[in-house]
Amino acid sequence: MLRLNSRDPGFERAFRRLVADRRESDADVSRDVEVILSDVRNRGDAALADLTARFDNHRLVADEDWRVPAEVCHEAYEALKPDLRAALELAAQRIRAFHEKQLPANRDETDAAGVRMGAVWRPVDAAGLYVPGGRAAYPSSLLMNAIPAKVAGVERLVVVTPTPKGQINPLVLAAAHLAGVDEVWRIGGAQAVAALAYGTQRIAPVDVITGPGNAWVAEAKRQLYGVVGIDMVAGPSEILLIADGKNDPEWTAADLLSQAEHDPSAQSILITDDPVFADTVADRVGVELAMLPTARVATESWNTHGVIIEVASMDEAPALANALAAEHVQIATDDPEALFHQLRHAGSVFLGRMTPEAVGDYVAGPNHVLPTGRRARFSSGLSVLDFMKRTSFIQLDEAALKAVGPAAIELADAEGLTAHARSIEIRLGI
Repeated sequence: MLRLNSRDPGFERAFRRLVADRRESDADVSRDVEVILSDVRNRGDAALADLTARFDNHRLVADEDWRVPAEVCHEAYEALKPDLRAALELAAQRIRAFHEKQLPANRDETDAAGVRMGAVWRPVDAAGLYVPGGRAAYPSSLLMNAIPAKVAGVERLVVVTPTPKGQINPLVLAAAHLAGVDEVWRIGGAQAVAALAYGTQRIAPVDVITGPGNAWVAEAKRQLYGVVGIDMVAGPSEILLIADGKNDPEWTAADLLSQAEHDPSAQSILITDDPVFADTVADRVGVELAMLPTARVATESWNTHGVIIEVASMDEAPALANALAAEHVQIATDDPEALFHQLRHAGSVFLGRMTPEAVGDYVAGPNHVLPTGRRARFSSGLSVLDFMKRTSFIQLDEAALKAVGPAAIELADAEGLTAHARSIEIRLGI
């Protein structure tokens, strides 16, 4: 775990190194993914079968080996314990309510020159959702991806999820039923992303691919952007806590580890103005790790990527947070709103001592699919808009064309595009 102090002479250089560290895939991953994408594009289902047998030890032979029937998803939902089903339904309800308020309005107006113009929003025809398997099989991620797509009006919703040794998480299937997913395919990795983008003999292509995955999945999405739309290139999870000394060190340690347990490359950072609190939290992290079933992963994450930053004053925290542009930012101070208003770059912000990031992962309502790797500087979390596109429209009558056409002719001539000018001139009789 790295300890930094803003008073130290070498702080700025060390902090710049921290900001520059993306903890993401290397050139070897990029080359491997390129080979996989080409194989799926050229051989389709045959490539999927070979790669799934190789990476997941699952043979794709009969139809049920390839695709999970809708009735199996329904059975998984019905088999849930009542409390767990109620929790899943509460999460779905709150996610849906939040995202329904994101639906954009169409525009249709006529200006003073008589030009009618506006824009209409329409959903994509089909969306593909990647749902991790193996180490990370999360029904919450399925809900966070599928529900915004359904709210947007997407007609065909396709899930791909790896099933190592043929095993599939029944919670994922239950969530697929609850969210109204149309197809669930038992494939994962970069090959699943390729199948969604290019299509195969069995799987029809989609227009947009969303959802988290490992380095190979993220790299596949990056390479296929342009063939399909994507939500983002997601890297390892991140949490930044801005906490004063009035916090409970046990709570703070638990919050830091809530992200560290995701992945050995995840990163947890604490910014505080209280050195005694910093020391106590560091000690408490060790105690919490000793009690965690996920201790192996969380320990590697904390020891390799964990950071505690001591500042002279909390006034320094917003500038540091903006440079880090973290996926999750918790502000646990007396007046979290004051710091929040100074934050320009963050995926999602959690205000106050009673708002742990973990509640946002499940039931708060806003999406938990968020930009990582400092990408909150220029991108946002998953929303309804990721499954929609805007089409503008224009309508002129003769009077409107006479009002604005001459200026268009002047600009076309200035650019040397005489056919552009001609198409307006012949209508105006010039």
